[in-house]
Amino acid sequence: MSGPLRAAKSSARIVSDSDDGTAIRTPSTRGVVLATLATTAVVVVFGLLTGTAVILLGLLVFLPAFAAALCSPRQTALVSAWVSLVVIAPAVFQPGERILDRVILTVFAVGFGTLAVYGARVRITREGALVRLRSTAAAMQRQILRPLPLLTDDVLVDGVYEPLQEDKLVGGDIYDVVSTPWGTRILIGDVQGKGLAAIGMAIDVVGAFREAAHREPTVTALVDALEAAVVRHNDYAGQRGEPERFVTALVLGVGTGTDTQVVGCGHIPPYLLHEGAVTVVGEGDEHVPLGLASLVDAPRTVAWFAFPAGATLLLCTDGLTEARSREGDFYPLQERLGGRVDITAGRLIGSLVDDVREFTAGVQQDDLAVLAVRRAPHRAP
Repeated sequence: MSGPLRAAKSSARIVSDSDDGTAIRTPSTRGVVLATLATTAVVVVFGLLTGTAVILLGLLVFLPAFAAALCSPRQTALVSAWVSLVVIAPAVFQPGERILDRVILTVFAVGFGTLAVYGARVRITREGALVRLRSTAAAMQRQILRPLPLLTDDVLVDGVYEPLQEDKLVGGDIYDVVSTPWGTRILIGDVQGKGLAAIGMAIDVVGAFREAAHREPTVTALVDALEAAVVRHNDYAGQRGEPERFVTALVLGVGTGTDTQVVGCGHIPPYLLHEGAVTVVGEGDEHVPLGLASLVDAPRTVAWFAFPAGATLLLCTDGLTEARSREGDFYPLQERLGGRVDITAGRLIGSLVDDVREFTAGVQQDDLAVLAVRRAPHRAP
């Protein structure tokens, strides 16, 4: 009985059937009518051929339940009314010695139909609430993590952001790109842990980055501001009895010159793709993650590297480098980048993400953030 209704769902459309007008996807009314008539015809014909029409008509009583799971309340009411009519008609026009069976079927048909309509309305209301929640979350994500690609006078930044949990549009991985009087500042990072507490830390770090990027003339001062934001967040978390967290981060300063600044705070160093070669830049100059500066005496310092016109920087979180195959092998990022050196930023990201999905057999194991930073050729001398 559910097969035709499922088939009707293929012609689904967006309707507003909830109390507040929230758009919910339901099958078309025409498809529901055709599926209901087809199901009824199959039951009636088979019942007449086997001489068990009354027994088989009882199966139609459950048809509104399937409609309640897929259709709008109005469509469910239509199916329920039709089923009640089909069940009641034999009891009225063809009374027989088993009239009690037909009366019982009639009561069940009306009762189940009423419950099905109520169930459909409850489902639509809940789905509407989920739609509104997802819309709100999407708006929050656009404020916390700006949609890619992002373009400044210095670079084009393209990429992908995929939280591990599909019901959360924001995870523990963060990124941002800000154009400032001192050039373009780029952030990518990964908050320790999971859940809402990690998201709260992510929001604080991104907010601090956007504010300090316009205020601090040096990249090291910008990183110090991020360190202070993490420490403050941990202080508040400690007052609430929550555990402290650290943040691995990579902060870059890209100006009009060829040389670019980078400060690594326990994060994966960037990969430079240029003229057929893949080079890890800033490796060996990493510092402790944000939030742990008090544990070491040495201050954070900036490393410089050449970022020529036409080159691409790949920035990522450990959702890419620590992706594992079914055999337990880590994804060989540098090796896989070797064949993707001279392609555009957008194609690089798409090709890389498809490759890692194939490598892990489609199983995402952590939040994933990957950025491809392409030097704008008109700004590099």
